[in-house]
Amino acid sequence: MALPTKHIRHQLPVIASLGGTVLSAVKQNLGLGGKKAGAPQTPGPTITQTLAPRPADLVRDYVRHCGGDPGAYRGVLPAHLFPQWGFPLAARTLEGIPYPMQKVLNGGCRLEVRAPLPADQPLLVTARLEDVDDNGKRAVLHQRVVTGTKDVPEAVIGDLYAIVPLGARPPKNGNGAPQRSEKRDHPRVPLDALELAYWRIPADAGLAFAMLTGDFNPVHWVPAYARAFGFRSTILHGFATMARAIEGIGRARFAGDAQRIRTFDCKFTKPLLLPARVGLYVLGDQVFVGDAPGGAAYLVGTYSTSSGGN
Repeated sequence: MALPTKHIRHQLPVIASLGGTVLSAVKQNLGLGGKKAGAPQTPGPTITQTLAPRPADLVRDYVRHCGGDPGAYRGVLPAHLFPQWGFPLAARTLEGIPYPMQKVLNGGCRLEVRAPLPADQPLLVTARLEDVDDNGKRAVLHQRVVTGTKDVPEAVIGDLYAIVPLGARPPKNGNGAPQRSEKRDHPRVPLDALELAYWRIPADAGLAFAMLTGDFNPVHWVPAYARAFGFRSTILHGFATMARAIEGIGRARFAGDAQRIRTFDCKFTKPLLLPARVGLYVLGDQVFVGDAPGGAAYLVGTYSTSSGGN
């Protein structure tokens, strides 16, 4: 599939917000951001904006990119597209916080769909920094983005969890040398999980998702930048993995109707290097994206449906 370059023009607000976050981080590193404070008080102020309806061709191409059927979204928006319009506001909730935001990683997301989002109505969007969990080694920033319309102001609620490594020095042993940290076991796909889909994700998938959503963090599409951060190649956006999983469940279990899914709660447990060959697996209400049963999992989570079933 050709890269969706024509949609870059729709992403200027997201690109500008990401640029502002990077600039703020650079100022902090150079000592130009004023006096550093401790962890910000939470919850923070609520930022509100009314946005025009999303372009129909953007929505169509985004759904196709994620493996869904645009025909299943006649007159409504896919809820998992919310980062496209929510990121600019979410970025503003982090202005001035005393963390190295250039190191931020996407730790997970909880998406709750309370009502459909009409495609032809203005979107009422609010964002707020809900909480900061700072243990000295890393800070977890919990943000909430709420999207609705005039009639249903809280139709879609997205809780985002960003992780900022703080680079604390490891404790020393009795000889005064730094202690080696224990190797962390990454989650794995259960051996008895059911495979719903298997994807071959191309090397340019990160760039394509950036063009559709505006998240042009270079770790997703510039190989040299990704290698500078310790990755062998670019990594797929966590939200791209989540969207593929939602659409994959909808296709396999609900005849393509991903709108049956009412909540999707996931963690991004391991960077998904591109290109990739990975599967979508379920076990009851649990969902996994990973190499194979028994293999490493890149996403783990749970979902629920409108009927309460799986």
